[in-house]
Amino acid sequence: MTAVRVAVTGASGQVAYSIFPRIAAGEMFGKDVEVDIRLVDIPPMIEKTKGVMMELEDGAYPLLAGLSATSDRMIGFKDADWVLLVGSRPRGPGMERNDLIGANGPIFVDDGKAIAAVAAPGVRVAVVGNPCNTNCLIARAAAGPKVPDDRWSAMTRLDQNRARSLLAAKTGARVRDVKKLVIWGNHSSTLLPEFGNATVGGKPATAAAEKGWLEGDFVKEVQGRGAAIIAARGVSSAFSAAQAVVDHVKSLLTPTPADDWFSAAVVSDGSYGVPKGLVSSFPLRSTGNGGYEIVQGVALDAFAKGKLDATVAELQKERDVVKDLL
Repeated sequence: MTAVRVAVTGASGQVAYSIFPRIAAGEMFGKDVEVDIRLVDIPPMIEKTKGVMMELEDGAYPLLAGLSATSDRMIGFKDADWVLLVGSRPRGPGMERNDLIGANGPIFVDDGKAIAAVAAPGVRVAVVGNPCNTNCLIARAAAGPKVPDDRWSAMTRLDQNRARSLLAAKTGARVRDVKKLVIWGNHSSTLLPEFGNATVGGKPATAAAEKGWLEGDFVKEVQGRGAAIIAARGVSSAFSAAQAVVDHVKSLLTPTPADDWFSAAVVSDGSYGVPKGLVSSFPLRSTGNGGYEIVQGVALDAFAKGKLDATVAELQKERDVVKDLL
């Protein structure tokens, strides 16, 4: 039986709390893979992580081969095969997005340096803490050449899942019937849920739903879904975000079906005019070993190109905000 060492930051938070039992049960890495889970958090929260550890122990998971908690990245990331950077500072009252980016930047500098210093040679990193695209950009830069571009990704899978669920509900289909509906650009209110190449039950999405709805309410609802959940619950997404993290990792570790793509933000190689080095979401395919390729030759209409230009412009502005950290 193989084994995976996985470190999760922000271990006392609600998203991580929802992820841990899924990892321990084999939903992320497979039912034949043992897991050594490292809970990483800031010193004031370590007592809370001890309670999470007790719950994982009480779950009696057969695949749980190791369990530890620490506030020291150099210990938690030691020889880690996967690092899930879930922890980040939440936006406080009166904070603008650029304020949040500036506040989180130093956290991800330290994450990137520690990953490069002590993680396993083949480590893969998934950034969940927001603003995840730019946090990933910062951590990747801090890690330097030791951890190559293709080992880094940021999560736009929650947006993809939301988009596919909304389109399925609109058309009376099941989510499994919606294919190639993926997210381009930034995980923010400018993201593009690109429906022009999507299918529902094997037919074009544009034939299954009205174009006016797709270009209007659909895009707006996907872009604003996170805010809508906060307004309804009083707190941000937790278990749906955890589901997306599981899906994100599984999509990288599972060969992509021939009739589908998946979404993640990765380091741009210049495809589709996205400046090289930006961390942007693209349609991807995986060979199943953790690696991926950006799907080439995807046709984008004028509507999609306009939305893509806007979200890429936002990513460039965010990069400028943190240029001193890169």
